[in-house]
Amino acid sequence: MRILLTGATGQVGGALCGVLASAGAVVTADRNELDLSRPAQIPGTLDRIAPDLIVNPAAYTAVDRAEDEQDLAFRINAEAPGVLANWAAARGIPLIHFSTDYVFDGAGEQPWREDDRTGPLSVYGASKLAGEEAVRAGGGPHLIIRTSWVYAAKGANFLRTIARLARERNELRIVADQFGAPTSARAIAAAVGGIIGARGASLAERFAAAGGLVNVAASGETSWHGFAVAIVAGLKARDVSFTVGNVVAIKAEDYPTKAKRPANSRLDLTRLKRVFGIETMKWDLALQLELDRLAGELRNE
Repeated sequence: MRILLTGATGQVGGALCGVLASAGAVVTADRNELDLSRPAQIPGTLDRIAPDLIVNPAAYTAVDRAEDEQDLAFRINAEAPGVLANWAAARGIPLIHFSTDYVFDGAGEQPWREDDRTGPLSVYGASKLAGEEAVRAGGGPHLIIRTSWVYAAKGANFLRTIARLARERNELRIVADQFGAPTSARAIAAAVGGIIGARGASLAERFAAAGGLVNVAASGETSWHGFAVAIVAGLKARDVSFTVGNVVAIKAEDYPTKAKRPANSRLDLTRLKRVFGIETMKWDLALQLELDRLAGELRNE
């Protein structure tokens, strides 16, 4: 099987490289070859690569900047996935596309099920929801994977930001009234590997059994403040030196951002287990694996 992987230099894409290699020949297309901001050029590139499976974690993810770059966010997150989906559908080729908890309005405290009503609060969330709709409209075999609070030991993310700030500041003030499950890129990749590698039914049949949509996140929940506390404590336990003394809990209203974030990013994982037989690791246990990698890097700086 020939697998096209977009966004291979990103967090999820990078984690997927090794996992997908066990399922087939992975073709990674960088921005020079497959520029999602230029959707009209995508079909020609797909014709040249001729994949048997498309995995698309690439996205515009600058949540606040998207408020000022709406056209670009929608080209990359909505129009381009639609082009991928239409090309794949015309050939019966399965497509795995990634989305986000930001398609919800964050109301309540119950974990979001796949069929719950959406209501994005930001341009980023709206663009990702439009991407989901474009993939569905393609009509081909597809699986949209919604995930939340993605991080890794590499790249630009909350884990690395907290690690940097903890060495620069005496106090960190972190939002404590937004809740979700920090989900490592490696955990997402492992789940995708399980979805693809299952024996028996075809990918198209498995995707259809999930209604073309499934939540993939770590189990359990915390706040951004709880996540930051766990990061600092974990790195200190690994002998990484810091200047920070306190990690203070604040309200979201005390840390205004251009784009509004959902207060409730909890995702229900029932369908992931029922359809694919996959149970994800608890968020704090998965974090330890990334802290092991990051601590080694920081101690050598």
